[in-house]
Amino acid sequence: MRTFGHWLTSPWRRSLLAALAGALPMLAFPAPALWWFAPVALVPWILLARNAPTARRAAYDGWSGGFGFMLAVHHWLVPNLHVFTFVVAALLGALWAPWGLLVRRFLAGAPGPGRITGALLVLPSAWLAVELVRSWEGLGGPWGMLGASQWQVAPALRLASVGGVWLLSLLLVAVNTAVAVLVVNRAARLPALAALLVTAAVASAAWMWAPRPDTDGRVRIAVVQPGVVQGAGSPDRRFDREEQLTRALVGQRPDLIVWGESSVGFDLRDRPDLARRIAALSRATGAGILVNVDARRSDRPGIYKSSVLVGPDGLTGDRYDKMRLVPFGEYVPFRSVLGWATSVGEAAGEDRRRGTEQVVMDVGGLRVGPMVCFESAFPDMSRALTEDGAQVLIAQSATSTFQQSWAPEQHASLAALRAAETGRPMVHATLTGVSAVYGPDGSRAGSWLGTETAAGRVYDVPLASVTTPYVRFGDWPVYAALLVLAALCGTEGVRAVLRRPRRNAPEPRARPARTAREWPARPVR
Repeated sequence: MRTFGHWLTSPWRRSLLAALAGALPMLAFPAPALWWFAPVALVPWILLARNAPTARRAAYDGWSGGFGFMLAVHHWLVPNLHVFTFVVAALLGALWAPWGLLVRRFLAGAPGPGRITGALLVLPSAWLAVELVRSWEGLGGPWGMLGASQWQVAPALRLASVGGVWLLSLLLVAVNTAVAVLVVNRAARLPALAALLVTAAVASAAWMWAPRPDTDGRVRIAVVQPGVVQGAGSPDRRFDREEQLTRALVGQRPDLIVWGESSVGFDLRDRPDLARRIAALSRATGAGILVNVDARRSDRPGIYKSSVLVGPDGLTGDRYDKMRLVPFGEYVPFRSVLGWATSVGEAAGEDRRRGTEQVVMDVGGLRVGPMVCFESAFPDMSRALTEDGAQVLIAQSATSTFQQSWAPEQHASLAALRAAETGRPMVHATLTGVSAVYGPDGSRAGSWLGTETAAGRVYDVPLASVTTPYVRFGDWPVYAALLVLAALCGTEGVRAVLRRPRRNAPEPRARPARTAREWPARPVR
């Protein structure tokens, strides 16, 4: 009977197992939302890379696991990008190859306290470096960061106010590493337990030290979610439904009304009739209306996705053009090379244009910071808006393409982290769900509007003016992780120099014999 170890001698079977192990953390994200699974979700992957027979095989285990992880958290893209989803997952999965090498470097065999301590510092830092690289917009952005799985855990949200989602990822990988050591190395259980206790103590201290966002007022913000509208003439029919749902808010005294992404499919300068209808809604409800225009602009070339504020007198002039675009969904990177993606999936037929700066809008004394679609996944954008004085963060989104997948709930959950990080409430308004509102501590402010709902709903949103440590100090966990990796590189470099064998110094050449007149002596023949 073949043993499991013999079964793993096949490179393909081992790669498949690594991919499955890398996919396990998906269960901690919505829709399963098994947040309690995240502290152990990486353990099978760590154990596999630790037991790799060679360094090269450990790198392949890291790569395969990264492929599984990226494919799992983006699996809802498959019906739209088809085979290209697998290509992107394979390319981004390669970022975890060095992480697999480091797992084997620190945990292979029977590591002593020194290597275990190094693993608890280096492996979380290396994971954070991977998240940093893949957070670049051109590589798809920071969707599926491990720390984002804790969006509904109050203590974790408190920690997010200290170090952002980065700190949560760092702590989760550290806990996974300690658990892996506990599983495989009895002799090292004491240092592993000590590491878990230190992690818990540090997290508890940060939790207690972080300032609580005390409420200092409330505003009433309405979200208008029209639901799925498809087929011929859908932009006009969607506008009609949004108008109907907004008119139903008359008498509820909202301070601001938010429509979802692409809620208006026409440039309002080209369609003054639509601008007048929205202004009439603003007068009837007594609130400014933040719509989102996805159309070719009349004042400059190209298509923009823009948050546009309309008041009782029409366009206010406040406008934010989306800056970070979704690769393939809103533009095709290197279109001259990758343009074929439009023939195998639903990639953008024409690239959208980018905005140049973030905007904070004044709505009757309330300062709001708009973002569009997956910009809510970027912690630095909400932090910058908060530093510029935004009292409420707003994300306008449309996930109707992925209506029957886990994507809408995953997207809505990100707003909880952005709220907790900044100490500012956040409104996540969509066309077709899930729409959600969170208070300044990241807790829900009212129920979600699900994907089967078409409604206009007013939320009482608490305000806070606290400056969180994350807003003040920024991405300090990332800098700490990079310092750890720099120290590792320096240490390994010094060791390599010290281990290099020294060459023996050449013996001095004998002085040639000379005659009495100091002429070179002739050799004897």
